[in-house]
Amino acid sequence: MSVVIRQPGVVLTDHLFQVPLDHAAPQGEQIEVYAREVVAAGKERSDLPWLLYLQGGPGGRAARPLGRDSWLDRALDDYRVLLLDQRGTGRSTPATRQTLPLRGGAAEQAEYLSYFRADSIVRDAELIRRQLLGDRGHWSLLGQSFGGFCTLTYLSLAPEGLREALITGGLAGLQSSATDVYRAAYPRVARKNAAHYARYPQDVEAVRRVVEHLAVAPAQLPGGGLLTVPAFQALGLMLGSGTGSDSLHYLLEDAWVRGSAGLELSDTFLTGAQSKLSFADGPLYAVLHESIYGQRSVNPGPTGWAAEQVRKEFPEFDAARALEEGTPVRFTGEMIYPWMFETDPALRPLQEAANLLAQRTEWPDLYAPAVLAANEVPVAAAVYHDDMYVDTADSLATADAVRGLRTWVSNEWEHDGLRVSGGQVLDRLIRMVRGQL
Repeated sequence: MSVVIRQPGVVLTDHLFQVPLDHAAPQGEQIEVYAREVVAAGKERSDLPWLLYLQGGPGGRAARPLGRDSWLDRALDDYRVLLLDQRGTGRSTPATRQTLPLRGGAAEQAEYLSYFRADSIVRDAELIRRQLLGDRGHWSLLGQSFGGFCTLTYLSLAPEGLREALITGGLAGLQSSATDVYRAAYPRVARKNAAHYARYPQDVEAVRRVVEHLAVAPAQLPGGGLLTVPAFQALGLMLGSGTGSDSLHYLLEDAWVRGSAGLELSDTFLTGAQSKLSFADGPLYAVLHESIYGQRSVNPGPTGWAAEQVRKEFPEFDAARALEEGTPVRFTGEMIYPWMFETDPALRPLQEAANLLAQRTEWPDLYAPAVLAANEVPVAAAVYHDDMYVDTADSLATADAVRGLRTWVSNEWEHDGLRVSGGQVLDRLIRMVRGQL
């Protein structure tokens, strides 16, 4: 029996589904996928259209609602919403350092994880759609960030299941390899660094002081991780959100405390850094991050730790060089590096499996350009002009490649516009896809 919970303004219903690990072998091993239905109080029995929400990531569970919060407030005016914990995340069969060793060694773990990309997520969703709506039922789709990537895969593999699609900050480059993605990403991250230091010029020296200290004495984090210079630079992931620059500045404000042995990095700072750097609550984000760009027709070779390899082309991100030359130390962005599997206890047991995935060469295609070029599903997408995570040029090229896709390009919000806009982004996309704008 499904569990039903009431919160102010909403009714929540749990759903648990059995799906094949490998959809090409539907009678083989099964895993569980969890989803939470959300409907406005008083509309439980109404015949509302369904809206499937695909979370950003990879490896991110769906948001846990607190009543009619964030974009849900607007969505619940029109839809019955399904929040999907994509396979391996949240309450779906988990894939973590604790569970993956049950699969066997690194080779078995890597093989298992190869079934956790967008194509499998879409096929899970199709099975769920048929169970909830029947074979002829259609639902709407909302994809944020990586969820937008999944939406493009859905439009490629199973457009017959969709009545409309909404995408926020998630128009992936259809023909972009992992190398292409990071070669475009580093300059965007450099611009975010410049904007941060222009806003908080005092942080130039504050960052240099921390880097000088860590270069001599990497710090132990409260959870057992290690804060090295590259790990400290990885805090630049924060710079892609609307308030990330401010949050980074406030974190740096608390960097130092005078202890019995003199100045040292404070527990407040180290705890804050750990909260941003640990992958304990989402290890698949790190393990699968570059594999989301693997497509045999785009790049038949391995993704090969592309972020690490491409970084060599951008020496301005070399912290030691910046210290020597007296220039600002640049933070990195949404990049996953091999050393993360050494410094983060949540990733350390998965290092060998991650290496095998990085060397894998046979990744099935995720997008079907010919199908997208003939698309008949109404699609509207928000493209954030200053998005640090998803390249604007790639997004606009993809928009041109999907028949009938309408874009709204804005610099009013960063990548997290769907969450922070109070429903404004979603409302505009709904009106666009309905032809009201």
